[in-house]
Amino acid sequence: MPFDLSARLAERRSAQLFRQRPLLESPQGPEVVVDGQPLLAFCSNDYLGLANHPDVIRALRDGAEKWGVGGGASHLVIGHSTPHHELEEALAEFTGRPRALLFSTGYMANLAAVTALVGQGDTVLEDRLNHASLLDAGLLSGARFSRYLHNDADSLAKRLEKAEGNTLVVTDGVFSMDGDLADLPALCAAARRKQAWVMVDDAHGFGPLGAHGGGIVEHFGLGLDDVPVLVGTLGKAFGTAGAFVAGSEELIETLIQFARPYIYTTSQPPAVACATLKSLELLRSEGWRREHLDKLIARFRQGAEEIGLELMDSPTPIQPILIGDSGRALRLSAMLRERGLLVGAIRPPTVPAGTARLRVTLSAAHSEKQLESLLGALAESWALLIKEEAADV
Repeated sequence: MPFDLSARLAERRSAQLFRQRPLLESPQGPEVVVDGQPLLAFCSNDYLGLANHPDVIRALRDGAEKWGVGGGASHLVIGHSTPHHELEEALAEFTGRPRALLFSTGYMANLAAVTALVGQGDTVLEDRLNHASLLDAGLLSGARFSRYLHNDADSLAKRLEKAEGNTLVVTDGVFSMDGDLADLPALCAAARRKQAWVMVDDAHGFGPLGAHGGGIVEHFGLGLDDVPVLVGTLGKAFGTAGAFVAGSEELIETLIQFARPYIYTTSQPPAVACATLKSLELLRSEGWRREHLDKLIARFRQGAEEIGLELMDSPTPIQPILIGDSGRALRLSAMLRERGLLVGAIRPPTVPAGTARLRVTLSAAHSEKQLESLLGALAESWALLIKEEAADV
């Protein structure tokens, strides 16, 4: 029987991999209501606490009053409004690049950039742990596609030796499930030796990283020649929605002419661009948010190690606790929820088999007291889980 969907779903349930959508019944923030339950949340990508900022809300409201709600058409027809244009100019200035191009989602931005730059006869080389949107873009481009070992410049160099045509090296800036940083200096050096371009998706780096929140490229002191294609998303540290690609005049014009996900999509609501202009202003002017976040990260890592939890090598707001077994990760997540905390269990196929984890994400909106509540609940739940498992032996 074709399309036996029931069997596929049953198999996923039995493997402890079935996904369910929590229903958020409040605005984003540290304190939320999910499925009717008040919870302290440590699973949002709102790293700087801007998603519910009153000034950003006001900018969205004022933008809707002036510009309406819908984008109305694609950017190339009549959907490119003044707020879109102003945001592109502001993002170009923020990233220190000649131009930036606005997209409705990060998935679209990645798909657009890769497929517009390489095709049949070319080569795209990607980190094995890249985000799904990057991997999908590489596969859909029609170029020769290969994945190098995670964050391994030597592995990349070996694949560059076999590359054909125009070659694009693609990596996350901050890896979303591990929280570690791409070794951009080494990766860029390897690419430069073979005249390959580097594309970085810094979705999780903009805001938390860099002296001014400019992300991993600013963190390492790199420039346009090192990373010709820089992608950022606006739904994380910026607290709004959408994405952008920043680069040279020629890059942006190439995307406008050839990137199908850009050409054939209605623009985002202009009011969202108004909100993002305000959040960008806050991101740049309120450095205390990054400073507070850094303190929370350091305290969490210290406290988690004292509990005996296995952390991954992450200096970012993404702090995964490696558990291993999917059922065990789900049990620990449920224990935390019973204690009023929301921390997601991440399981295969999102992460490799045997590496299920709790993905703790911290925000500048979290207080020190809230972080201590998390550490206390983790210590209690971890001790209880070990006790339960010992009793089952």
